[in-house]
Amino acid sequence: MPGMPLPPSSPLSIEPISMRVPDACRYTGISRSTLYLLIARGEVEVVKIGAATLVLTDSLRNLIERKRVHNQQYH
Repeated sequence: MPGMPLPPSSPLSIEPISMRVPDACRYTGISRSTLYLLIARGEVEVVKIGAATLVLTDSLRNLIERKRVHNQQYH
């Protein structure tokens, strides 16, 4: 039923704690090169596991929130 919240046990209600770079780009709408620049600046936190670079979801959310607040201050 549309509009109904999903139960906590539903697989669709679980947000990943990390994601690979291409998914992080889709999640935020930013380019791969911009994401790597933000990672290099320490603005986005990653974890390396083997060859995989995992971007922390909370780090992406915090980035967007910081930018949102910054943009509101100048408008």
